[in-house]
Amino acid sequence: MELLERVRATGLLPRAAPVVVLLSGGRDSTCLLDVAVALGADVAALHVNYGLRGAASAADEEHCRDLCDRLGVGLEVERATAPEGGNLQAWARDVRYAAGARLAAAAGARLAAGHTESDQVETILYRLAVSPGRRALLGMDPAGGRLVRPLLAAGATREETASWCLERGLAWREDASNLDRAFARARVREDLLPALRAVDPRAEANLLRTAEVLREEAAVLDEVVATALAGRDRISVEKLGRLPPALGRLVLRRLCEDATGRLCPRAPARLGEVLALADGALDLGDGARAVVEAGVLRVDRTPPLPAR
Repeated sequence: MELLERVRATGLLPRAAPVVVLLSGGRDSTCLLDVAVALGADVAALHVNYGLRGAASAADEEHCRDLCDRLGVGLEVERATAPEGGNLQAWARDVRYAAGARLAAAAGARLAAGHTESDQVETILYRLAVSPGRRALLGMDPAGGRLVRPLLAAGATREETASWCLERGLAWREDASNLDRAFARARVREDLLPALRAVDPRAEANLLRTAEVLREEAAVLDEVVATALAGRDRISVEKLGRLPPALGRLVLRRLCEDATGRLCPRAPARLGEVLALADGALDLGDGARAVVEAGVLRVDRTPPLPAR
């Protein structure tokens, strides 16, 4: 029961507090659901059936129903139809979190995801490959707003969640797509991670420690950015240009993300273009538009394209 005590110590699943667990039926979410029940939280679960794997998707849903019945947990099932083309995994993630956020908000609850340190390592490596900037190394936040990741906060690994389920006699479902190298995440898990372990067996521990240190430093940088903006949602171009370039990029990113409500990883690289911008507008990507008027920079959302 060491894992139970570690999760308890995080304070993310208080006794009697409402929580909605995102339940895929895999080992990690199965472990999280059982731990939440064991800690006495007021637990509900959400399963999203994407219908992507035919009979296997139906079996996942049935497994989740059986598990929730066994544990005395109410289950909500969301069904979704995948769009044609595009990034299926990104679409599924967006559907899952949007549905979870709605359910958690309606219940005044936290939304708990079953990510572990194993997922954290894979996330960092994936983001390093596809997204430039320091933020890639921060990984997932164990707690942010309603969303909490108790197993990650407790330092749990995928091996530990499997051991928990085995000891508790809890079956779980295996998603074959997790090993499908057509997906980038699977290539990170099956190819990149073993190569890094061959270089140094401590590779994963070193990545996790680096992410922890950078998250602590990021909190300091956030305060520096807030000071530079002095509580405003705009800044003079002259003042922005006098800041050290690294701080200027952080300020620009903050303005973009505050305006759009989403991550804007491409914006910082456009600092030079923004500083050279006379009165006018410049689209920075990710839905952000820099607008300079009378020498003052603000960021708006990029307006939608006109209907044809």
